[in-house]
Amino acid sequence: MSLGLDILTCLLLALAAVFFLAGTVGLLRFPDIYSRLHALTKADNVGLGLTVLALMLQAESLVTAAKLALIWVMVLAASTTVCFLIGNEAHRRGHRPWPEEP
Repeated sequence: MSLGLDILTCLLLALAAVFFLAGTVGLLRFPDIYSRLHALTKADNVGLGLTVLALMLQAESLVTAAKLALIWVMVLAASTTVCFLIGNEAHRRGHRPWPEEP
């Protein structure tokens, strides 16, 4: 059973790396701040969720797994808040979504 958990953990971590890579590519390639924020926060939250799930499979106790889940929830809340603040400030400064509206 341990070999099966190790393989599943490796698969989850590899999938998480794909999401992190996709978020980074979106950050570098998308044309405006709003689409960059969207790509980065969505991909990073899913990537972190998969990473936490992989670590929970390797956790020694339920308490450790619960702590990992709590960390993920706190990061989700922080990520959402920061994304909102950055987007709000960009809107306040007059940044328009791409393509610019007439």
